[in-house]
Amino acid sequence: MDIIEAEWYALSVPLLAARFEKDHRFTAADICNIHKVWLGDIYAWAGQYRQVNISKEGFPFAAARHIPKLMQELEKGALHKYTPCLFENDNEIITALAVVHAELMLIHPFREGNGRSGRLLAVLMAFQAGLPGLDFSGIRGKKKKAYFAAVQAGADQDYEPMKLVFNDVLSRTRRTLGGGHRKA
Repeated sequence: MDIIEAEWYALSVPLLAARFEKDHRFTAADICNIHKVWLGDIYAWAGQYRQVNISKEGFPFAAARHIPKLMQELEKGALHKYTPCLFENDNEIITALAVVHAELMLIHPFREGNGRSGRLLAVLMAFQAGLPGLDFSGIRGKKKKAYFAAVQAGADQDYEPMKLVFNDVLSRTRRTLGGGHRKA
């Protein structure tokens, strides 16, 4: 199943990039749409908020009954503030990516595919900022644990750890894919 999901993920990036203009302000409905475009041919529930409570390694994500309200708060808050992602320098772009991603991961609105849906949204935001698709391949091993800790730090609105994650992602992207150099 992981291989199929990965293949559909790769196919989803250009489809989604074509749907959203550079100056698009993302919404909760867009996030559901991103999830559905990616997983809609695999899971009947793709794009729909989960109805069960979930946790990872003892860390509980938002209670299922609160997801619609939390997604609306995300839309009115971080998505409104940070999209479109048309910022002038890396620090502003990294902050936008980190805050939106951490907040979305804390809600964890879907049964499966939250991390990759969040990464798809981050890629679309990076495109808005004139950057290439982001390379998340370095998030494994110790860096995956640091990533999960960064999500947890977001619960206290401490986005510095997630900014470090996205700084690494952006650096890796530039090394492997090139392009998109901006001022710090």
